Amino acid sequence: MARMLASVTDEHEARLVVSLGADIVDAKDPGAGALGALPFARVEAIRAALPAHVPVSATVGDPSDDVEAIASAAIRMADTGIEIVKVGLSMRYAPEANLARLGTLDLGGAQLVGVLLADHGIDPALIAHAAAAGCVGLMLDTAAKGQGALSDIVPAEQLAAFVAAVQAAGMFAGLAGSLRVNHVAPLIALGPDVLGFRGGLCRAGDRTGALDAEAIAAVRQAVSVCSAARDDACRVPMPDAMAPAQTEGLI
Repeated sequence: MARMLASVTDEHEARLVVSLGADIVDAKDPGAGALGALPFARVEAIRAALPAHVPVSATVGDPSDDVEAIASAAIRMADTGIEIVKVGLSMRYAPEANLARLGTLDLGGAQLVGVLLADHGIDPALIAHAAAAGCVGLMLDTAAKGQGALSDIVPAEQLAAFVAAVQAAGMFAGLAGSLRVNHVAPLIALGPDVLGFRGGLCRAGDRTGALDAEAIAAVRQAVSVCSAARDDACRVPMPDAMAPAQTEGLI
């Protein structure tokens, strides 16, 4: 079982993906980079537009070696009231230093998730740094969206090893990066806790374009609904903030 994370740009898209069964709503500006950040006010509007039981995450921008800027953005994003603050990590931009600083922050009720850009390299040692910083999850994503899906860039064996190592460190493991409905079955077989989508939910696969209800429904059908009331496998290792919305009904 895996949760379906759907990236949205505003509250209208957020309502649409939840109405079609998304487990987690992720606030992101796809026109501003792989992990482009939305304005804080927009993220607040997305959070306010959804029932409290639907978890909302938000990115703070693409990776950078400006440790203090990332820390400030994480604090401000946490103040929007979301459950998860996602911080981009890249082997090109001092990820250990960023994680060490992030580990000192007080994010209030929000939890921290690291997002490692796989096409910039994957260092398994970073998993321990993420756990030490207090991350509740670690995801793999891609920087170059036109170069294929995550599974085209990273061999299945390496993805499986990443998922297992992250889960062994007590965090949830997520996979994203130009994923389409045809990628779901082979990736779920690797045991991730979250699969993330944007382009695969849009018309003609254009991640900067409008969402498409049929595409969203197709992904939802491929990613089996995870109900904590029915399936013990859906309870761990996810933190409460990422619990599936399905048991509460849709809007």
